[in-house]
Amino acid sequence: MITCFIRYEIDPFNREAFDEYARNWGRAIPRCGADLVGYFSPHEGSSTTAYGVYHVESLAAYEAYRARLRDDPLGRANYDFARREKFIRREDRIFLRLASAPHGELIRP
Repeated sequence: MITCFIRYEIDPFNREAFDEYARNWGRAIPRCGADLVGYFSPHEGSSTTAYGVYHVESLAAYEAYRARLRDDPLGRANYDFARREKFIRREDRIFLRLASAPHGELIRP
């Protein structure tokens, strides 16, 4: 399992548009095969940094998911919405694997 972290630089005066974009992905991403953790918009601190986080099984699974997302009507509409409204200034993607597992278990003497 790998996790995709998307870091967005957004227009601080158009956060509502980013929130709409995030809600749309909240419906489209799970339908297209990724395990969505969530989209996060600014609350305190930076007013320009937002994140999207989801899990996929592998990079091959990611490529198949992205193809389904491109063919999904809501996915296409959301890409077009972002392009048209220009509320995303920059987008960076990184894939990470969980290194701390099993972090939920208690260590007992």
